[in-house]
Amino acid sequence: MKNIRKYLVLAIVVLMAFSLAACGNTAESSKTPDNPDANMVTIQHELGETSLESKPERVVVFDYGLLDALDKIGANVVGLPKATLPNYLEKYAADEYTDTGTLKEPNFETIFELKPDLILISTRQLDLYDEFKAIAPTVYLTIDGGDYMGSFRNNMEVLGRIFEEEDFFAGEVEKIDDAIKALNEEASSLDKTALFLMVNEGSLSVYGLGSRYGMLYNEFGFKPADENIESATHGQKVSFEYIVDVNPDYLFVMDRADVTGGESSSGILDNQLIQATDAYKNDNISYLDAHIWYVSSGGITGTMRMVEQVTEAIK
Repeated sequence: MKNIRKYLVLAIVVLMAFSLAACGNTAESSKTPDNPDANMVTIQHELGETSLESKPERVVVFDYGLLDALDKIGANVVGLPKATLPNYLEKYAADEYTDTGTLKEPNFETIFELKPDLILISTRQLDLYDEFKAIAPTVYLTIDGGDYMGSFRNNMEVLGRIFEEEDFFAGEVEKIDDAIKALNEEASSLDKTALFLMVNEGSLSVYGLGSRYGMLYNEFGFKPADENIESATHGQKVSFEYIVDVNPDYLFVMDRADVTGGESSSGILDNQLIQATDAYKNDNISYLDAHIWYVSSGGITGTMRMVEQVTEAIK
């Protein structure tokens, strides 16, 4: 099925090429002696090399963290998946922005019709890169939980180059660096352990060092309650007894259903086992905004809100 879809996309692109030729337009026309302002930018990323002949004017984006950053500079986003938009980006639910499917299931026909000159994708679209780049130049940018700020800084530098906004993004990264440094100093001085817990329709998963939520330990300064948690995309499945055994001083909880629309796990931690932990006894159980942590980490506003939520938790 995947190969059929790929060939269909390629066929559409071939048809578009013939159409452009008939109108006398070619891909090379944007960079000529008559257009000296066109500046070629070549981006190296994990999936390859992408060249852009000028600042993009029509952008399709498939990552809310990247959308967050584009919103800050007023980039012309023409399409995005709308199903799980974070509240703080709700303006993109308006009809002027085209819905391009979901984060995991793009509508390639719609994307083609938008005629983007740049597509930005991330981890959830990793396996679809070839289909995206058959439509328009595509850049893959992702966040490494084991080095959150390193990958975040790289992504902002790339966007700065693409959109000629290097100084702006550098300034925003510096603000976040300062906020994280202050949080790290405060959390480190507590010398307390923490555990990141995701609840999902009754199931429990934890995330440790090197995971997608490793910034809680690496950047924010908490000691992990368990240094041997399996680093998996959906975390390590655990029981209530496990949480009692590792006994975190701070427990940070995210309910995945808040984003996906599944059955809420509200009240799942209201039991005697959790009440036996130091986190419960000291009122150090914090519920995180899943729309920030689960689908829009890696953005400017999103990252700052993550820092603010954890900072508030330890005050």
